Amino acid sequence: MIMKQEVSVDKVRKDAEEYYRGGYFCCEALIAAIRDNFELNVSDEVIAMASGMSVGVGRSGCMCGAVNGGVLALGMFFGRTKQNGPQDPKVVKCMELTKELHDWFREINGKNSVCCRVLTREFDMGKGEHKEQCIGYTGLCAGKVAEIIVREYGLTNLDSKEMQGE
Repeated sequence: MIMKQEVSVDKVRKDAEEYYRGGYFCCEALIAAIRDNFELNVSDEVIAMASGMSVGVGRSGCMCGAVNGGVLALGMFFGRTKQNGPQDPKVVKCMELTKELHDWFREINGKNSVCCRVLTREFDMGKGEHKEQCIGYTGLCAGKVAEIIVREYGLTNLDSKEMQGE
C-alpha cells in the first residue's frame, strides 16, 4: 500500500474529531481521518462502507462505532484479500492488531466496555447529549489506529519529532 511516510498521530486524532463535528458519524470520521492523513489512494467508498457501522452498528447500540472504524481501518492496512485459511499470517496479524485496539479502548474509556449502549448509558441519545463524549472516543480510536500503523510500518510520527525539538 502506498502511503505517506511521515504522519502526525495528533493531527489524525484532531481531524477525526473535526470530521465528526462536521457531520460524519464516528466510524466514518475515523476512516476519513486515516485515509486523508496517510494520503491513501482509496475512493470515498471506504467512507461509505463505514456508514452502517456507526452508532453501535446502525444505531443498535452494539459495538462502539469508533472501534468499528478502527477495526475497518486496520483491516484496510493489514487485512487479506486472498482465501488462504485461518492461519494466513496476514489474518493472524490483523486479528492481533484489532484485538490490541479493542482491549486498549475497553481499558482507556474508564467504562470497561466497547458497547455503545454501555458507553452512552447516562445520556439521552435523542437530545444528542452523547456527542462530545463520542467525538472524544472517535479521536482516541483514530489516534490509536494511527499509532499502530506508524509502529507496524516503521513510519515517522511527526509528533515525536516535535517533542524532541527537531
